Amino acid sequence: MVTTFDDHAHIYEINARFLREAACRYPYDADRLRRMSIIEEGEPKHVRMAHLAIVGSSSVNGVSRLHTDLLRTKVLRDFAEYWPSKFNNKTNGITPRRWLLKANPPLAQLITEAIGDRWITDLEELRKLEAFADDPGFRERFRAAKHHNKQALARLIAGTLWIAVSPESLFDVQVKRLHEYKRQLLFVLFIIVLYNRIKSNPALNIVPRTFIIGGKAAPGYAMAKLIIKLIHQVAEVINRDPQVNEKMKVVFLPNYRVSLAERIIPAANLSEQISLAGTEASGTGNMKLQLNGAMTIGTLDGANAEILEEVGKDNIFIFGLTAEEAEKRRPHYTPWDIYHGDEEIRRAVQLIERDFFSMMEPGIFGPLTRSLLEGGDHYMLLADLPDYIRTQEGVDAAYQDRDAWDRKAVINVARAGKFSSDRAIKQYASEIWRLEPCAIALADRTAPGFA
Repeated sequence: MVTTFDDHAHIYEINARFLREAACRYPYDADRLRRMSIIEEGEPKHVRMAHLAIVGSSSVNGVSRLHTDLLRTKVLRDFAEYWPSKFNNKTNGITPRRWLLKANPPLAQLITEAIGDRWITDLEELRKLEAFADDPGFRERFRAAKHHNKQALARLIAGTLWIAVSPESLFDVQVKRLHEYKRQLLFVLFIIVLYNRIKSNPALNIVPRTFIIGGKAAPGYAMAKLIIKLIHQVAEVINRDPQVNEKMKVVFLPNYRVSLAERIIPAANLSEQISLAGTEASGTGNMKLQLNGAMTIGTLDGANAEILEEVGKDNIFIFGLTAEEAEKRRPHYTPWDIYHGDEEIRRAVQLIERDFFSMMEPGIFGPLTRSLLEGGDHYMLLADLPDYIRTQEGVDAAYQDRDAWDRKAVINVARAGKFSSDRAIKQYASEIWRLEPCAIALADRTAPGFA
């Protein structure tokens, strides 16, 4: 954005008026006023756009409760203390019309037959599904709907990538923007650990898995693009190895977009929401996958904590450091300790380091392993990896009892009502904009000439 001299003058005037007001509250706290200033002093000076937005706003909200708490207590603490009533929480939401009614007709039809169609405009109606969680007949139809979607996705994968995947396998899905904080690399490290386990013990009794990944990186984001390349190289090795490819396949679907998400999400059994706690504002992919009957494996980050509250600890797989634990550990964190202390993790990293997945391009993945070890592992992948592996073992054990798994999946769908965009919009309208709803007359679809 290009700014003019007049723009700068206006910003300086806004800042002067604000600091004059704040100084009356904190007359002897120059450090606080400096922290709250819209202008960051230095050469050159910078405009703190977030501060400008807060000063000019009547309401400031986070898009998950965790995000809001971090704003209040950490990132914008001075402003939250100055204007406590200005800060509030508005958890994100998704529309059930697109992400269930349109994207997943088999499940939508089953739900409507069970509880009626009011859920389409009032997602809290899904709570009525809890009564069917212990109904073997309903669970059987629920599983059939999921299997139908998995068959459709398997055909898409075969037609797009010429990779044959089994709909009987557990579809383990991570689809989202490619970014280091979302930790696709953590997912890959677990895949490599599992690969090593099967190579060491081909008779290993595990549930067959199809790892499905999708997402795009920003054009100039070299590390994210390198992670995409690593995923492809790992997939090529695993999918061509007859000793392991009956038990695991890795698929990276290209050109991730809404229409592709509508094919992947209804087919997912497991939803990967594994960002380092404290780094994800909220997430909506976690909500879409839950609504379509996928179990969540995740950290207590973003809206995952609220999903946990809704579904209960027995119906979600939580692992890793909390935001508070990560902040406390960071100053003393040394990834080398984990690397040297855990043989499985060391072997997984070494396969990348020693070009096992890049024999034709030696050294190409050096930036990834250096960022984990020499670079301090900023997003603490290795810190969370041991607990992530243990939790994935719990996923495997849970999926072996398909009846119990389907019961948990039904409960996840039944308790997804909070995450409707309808609820979020109503909160914005009533609590921020102070708007009253107005009645509208619906057209009579049976009237002559209605189109």
